[in-house]
Amino acid sequence: MKDKVMKDKDLEVTEIVLPGLVEPSGLRVHRHALNSPAAGQVLVQVEASGISFAEQQMRRGKYPGQPKFPFVPGYDLVGTVRAVGGGVPDSLVGKRVAALTKIGGWVSHILLPVEDLLPVPEGIDPADAETLIVSGITAWQMLHRTARIQRGQTIVVYGANGGVGSILGQLARHAGVRVIGTASPRHHDALRESGVEPLDYNDPDLEKSLHLLAPGGVDAVFDHVGGKGVLASYKMLAPGGTLLCYGNASVAREEGASVLKSFLLLIARLALWNLLPDGRKAVFYNIWAGHTVGRAAFRARLREDFGQLIALLVQGVLKPQIAARFPLEKVAAALELAESRTVYGKVILVPNIK
Repeated sequence: MKDKVMKDKDLEVTEIVLPGLVEPSGLRVHRHALNSPAAGQVLVQVEASGISFAEQQMRRGKYPGQPKFPFVPGYDLVGTVRAVGGGVPDSLVGKRVAALTKIGGWVSHILLPVEDLLPVPEGIDPADAETLIVSGITAWQMLHRTARIQRGQTIVVYGANGGVGSILGQLARHAGVRVIGTASPRHHDALRESGVEPLDYNDPDLEKSLHLLAPGGVDAVFDHVGGKGVLASYKMLAPGGTLLCYGNASVAREEGASVLKSFLLLIARLALWNLLPDGRKAVFYNIWAGHTVGRAAFRARLREDFGQLIALLVQGVLKPQIAARFPLEKVAAALELAESRTVYGKVILVPNIK
């Protein structure tokens, strides 16, 4: 029946609230009564939600376009449909789905528009599927839609041990691409096992070390750090190569740094380099591009790309890298671990739902 879950009077939503500029311990656990899904909505019981770098920036008030405090973070999620509103097929109840939310995912239950749902096949671990939403789609689109990497080419992935970086490396290796990845030495053995050639991201001679591995330059650089170091990333490119910036992590580490000023400066630099007659290009990747002006096309692209990733997961090509799983109420410890820069893969929140 449509509203079977709604009849359980003891059921309530647990959510994690970011009240302001606080340390991870300042996050609040809030509970409130459940609302019924409106027309066109579904109620999803969340089974996994990830901690990405976006939430880490939001905690510091340094994520471009984040809402005013307080709000519930959570960029993506996987869960099971428990109730549907008017105009939504009853057959969706009991189906596992994923969603890209940007905020609101750190909850036990959530109401979502049915159009935003991404299907997740039965038998897949919700945490495994979660790694493929914002991290996986970002990696897939940058590699195949933007850079259009070809077999035999060489790329550099900054933070190859991270949520996006670990999937980028796997996708590129599957496509026959040589991958050079930066990471802390503690992760180098794991990277080698996955076919990635590791370099120490703290190496003061990183550019020289890279030049030894790729004297003629590389075909693409995937840079989530931004800041002043982005020029070095551009210089790594071979003629015809592409620099893909998909973050500005350096700002989050600088006290008093202006998010808007730093972001605009980064965009200006990329635009200027695109005017140079050297055959190289520089792009700032945004997973939300086209969301406001072409929502149908945007959603179709998400479904297609997520479907490609799920297929590779089922085939065993992609091996989700999950650093740790935490109950939703232990979000402070989870966020501290995610921010420690010591993990390989992604930290996942798993709501405790009875």
